[in-house]
Amino acid sequence: MEPVTVYQPKLITLKEVKANPKVRKLIDGANEVMKAMGYTEHGHRHVGVVSGITGYIMENLNSPPREIELAQVAAYLHDIGNVINRIDHPMIGATVAFQILDQMGMDAAEIAPILGAIGNHEELAGVPVSTMSAALIIADKSDVHFSRVQNPILESFDIHDRVNYAVQKSRVEMVADAKTIELTLEIDTTQASVMEYFEIFLSRMIMCRRAADTLGYRFALSVNGTHLE
Repeated sequence: MEPVTVYQPKLITLKEVKANPKVRKLIDGANEVMKAMGYTEHGHRHVGVVSGITGYIMENLNSPPREIELAQVAAYLHDIGNVINRIDHPMIGATVAFQILDQMGMDAAEIAPILGAIGNHEELAGVPVSTMSAALIIADKSDVHFSRVQNPILESFDIHDRVNYAVQKSRVEMVADAKTIELTLEIDTTQASVMEYFEIFLSRMIMCRRAADTLGYRFALSVNGTHLE
């Protein structure tokens, strides 16, 4: 009798996911689609920032190390569905992420929460379904910064370009004693008004508040020194 081959899942690391050639090319492709559609940067810079903030939030929640790493993997892959279309990109991205992580040998039990986080990160249909999902939502919606603007022609900026271009500094900070997660922004109001920020980001800030509630925290916003909760 021939020996039975037993499938052994691998502990796939964030480093391995980042280095995967398919992941790198698909993220590049996703950003090219976004750029062609007139959106801000959704490439390696964005997913790297979101992955870092997601890890920071998870660490401050004292999550287990492996759960922190899986959350960062979810964050790094969260926008990969944009390679096909902006519409339904969380669902598309979860499908693409499953194929990649499965091919890499990750255990389905570890893939499952990653897919839930990717599939629920957008405000139109997403819900903070888990700790890593909530952390990803806050990290993603907090990445507003002038470096994300891909349009080289200032005169043709739309409101999304103007608002991102106006944000000089963006920082997420957790205060455990006060149980708050605060997004601090410094906005150059000669480029865009604070009201314009809320015009396009209000629904995202509401989603951040729901995500923070899921974590047992309050979401707070500080704009040019003015605190809002």
